[in-house]
Amino acid sequence: MHISDEVLNWVILPLLIFCARMSDVTLGTLRNIFMSRGFRKIVPFVGFFEVLIWLVAMKQVMNRADNVACYLAWAGGFSMGTYVGMRIEERLALGMQVIRIITSESSEKLVNALRNANHGMTIVDAQGAIGPVKMIFSIVQRKYLKEVIAIIEENQPNAFYSIEDVRNAHHGVFQPGGGKFSTMKDLFSVRKGK
Repeated sequence: MHISDEVLNWVILPLLIFCARMSDVTLGTLRNIFMSRGFRKIVPFVGFFEVLIWLVAMKQVMNRADNVACYLAWAGGFSMGTYVGMRIEERLALGMQVIRIITSESSEKLVNALRNANHGMTIVDAQGAIGPVKMIFSIVQRKYLKEVIAIIEENQPNAFYSIEDVRNAHHGVFQPGGGKFSTMKDLFSVRKGK
């Protein structure tokens, strides 16, 4: 089967460039996320394949500098790679987050629900804009974040809460498997409920 030069230059090659660019940007997005979360052991491997794919794709674009479809495929692959990388990271749910809950109502029901779900917390008496409040801090793995938000909304629907990333946490009360991942095995077992 013979493929014409026109089909190769205007369809197949741009499609390959799109896929290559999407792959290298996805890896780049994940590499940045892994670096920010402290997964130092995996970052060099991801970076190696990211740059290798980028070089292959860039060579093809430069060889066909007069082909607009290659440029569009390059830009489209970049956009799609960013999106895919964020979606993968979202599914992996790597890292830990601190949930800061502030309520002026009785927090006993919420505190008990969090304890029953094995989430550690620190409770502080504080002063809010309109009077005394309770501040409840809990550090959880991102894979448990939806569970904790559901507990808050069920037991204290009027509570204010904010969520921030935590680079690392030690010596606390965490769900089983809580804390920092340090090996490839830890990283890839996170979605299995380790």
